Amino acid sequence: MQPEIRNPDIPETGEQFYSGALARISQFMLVLWVALTIAAAIRYGWRPALGFACGSAVAYLNFHWLKRVVTALAERITRGGRQSSGKGIILRFVFRYVLMGLAAYVILTVSPASLHGLLAGLFLPVGAIACEAAYEAYVALARGI
Repeated sequence: MQPEIRNPDIPETGEQFYSGALARISQFMLVLWVALTIAAAIRYGWRPALGFACGSAVAYLNFHWLKRVVTALAERITRGGRQSSGKGIILRFVFRYVLMGLAAYVILTVSPASLHGLLAGLFLPVGAIACEAAYEAYVALARGI
């Protein structure tokens, strides 16, 4: 299957634009992850930057796993496509929090100074969603909506 090539002369509909929001949020997360890790290393040193990078990794994985859980639940409710086991969905949901707790424990035992960075990194999706909101506002203003 080839990717759809968009003609710049044909404006995309609102539905097409908003359907790309999750992909854009993932891209914003990657950009913020790298940029803020570098900024944290320059400003606070390598330990908090390492904590931030670990927290960002957990947040990024958490975001993608949450997307998968929501999609699986939606498929299960609508009975379309491949049905996932209800127990498997719940186990993946709980595993996300176990992973965050384990990462916090490891960071705290190895370097307590990195814990603040880890906690800040867990908020990576919030920054990415704020970037997406700003982008959507810009596009709306540019289109004169």
